[in-house]
Amino acid sequence: MTVVRVFVAGGTGVLGQRLVPQLVARGHQVTATTTNAAKVGMLEQLGADPVVMDGLDAASVGEAVATARPDTIVHQMTGISVKHAGQPDFRHFDRWAVPTIKLRTEGTDHLLAAAEASGVSHFVAQGYACWNGIREGGWVKTEEDPLDLEEGTAAYTSMQALRHVEEVVGRAGGAVLRYGGLYGPGAIDDQVTLVRRRKYPLVGRANGYHSWVHLDDAASATVLAVEQRAAGVFNVVDDEPAPVNEWLPYLARCAGAKRPMRVPKWLARMLVGEVPVIMMTEARGFSNSKAKRELGWQLRYPSWRQGFQEELA
Repeated sequence: MTVVRVFVAGGTGVLGQRLVPQLVARGHQVTATTTNAAKVGMLEQLGADPVVMDGLDAASVGEAVATARPDTIVHQMTGISVKHAGQPDFRHFDRWAVPTIKLRTEGTDHLLAAAEASGVSHFVAQGYACWNGIREGGWVKTEEDPLDLEEGTAAYTSMQALRHVEEVVGRAGGAVLRYGGLYGPGAIDDQVTLVRRRKYPLVGRANGYHSWVHLDDAASATVLAVEQRAAGVFNVVDDEPAPVNEWLPYLARCAGAKRPMRVPKWLARMLVGEVPVIMMTEARGFSNSKAKRELGWQLRYPSWRQGFQEELA
């Protein structure tokens, strides 16, 4: 296997922390970034050469990439942590998501410009495929189906940002990995807290479908995309897209919580806005057939049932 020099932008995020060790274990040379100098030691412990970089500063990005001289850039920068975005606010999704929207638009553009300037020949970027499949036809979507832009809702700007990533990375000949809802160490602590407080209700029939993926499985798919110099869009989700009325009560049981309450759509719409109602009642999940077929991806956690139970045991 050829050793790859990999530049992981966003190495201290919940996925970056699982990805870097997997790349290192495969013998690759990893440079990983953080915005926080206090986390340099964490990246060193994970086996990476650390770099402090501001993903929204073109000069900072350009200097970091030029110094690292990577073969592949992996874009894992988001701003969804409480530190960057505050508590999740689905009523004002457009405001809450601003840090991530910027990193998926400006940040992606800066990394691609740096790649071109430094002669980096391969690019892998984070996408998203959990509840945002086009809301028509069947409940499970492939890469051939468009993402839902959620026009007319507060999620529209976020969906536009995801489309931007897929368009510009696609033109550059890179790969976009549409990760499902990420769970695993540190990924859904806020959701579990809400479940335990019975503040995460089922809305209406709660028959909208979601797709999940464990952090370690998302990381292993990313390693394969790097090693195979993959191009195109891949749904990186587990084998079991499921309606909310199945996975949410199951998550509650695994967390030792009471069954979630149920509220009507009109009340949920009044309390938290349109986006959560769509998530709960109209959302479409995704198929992983292409990633398994073309990347040879094998999941450690084929179902969220096994994963939730193990993570919350």
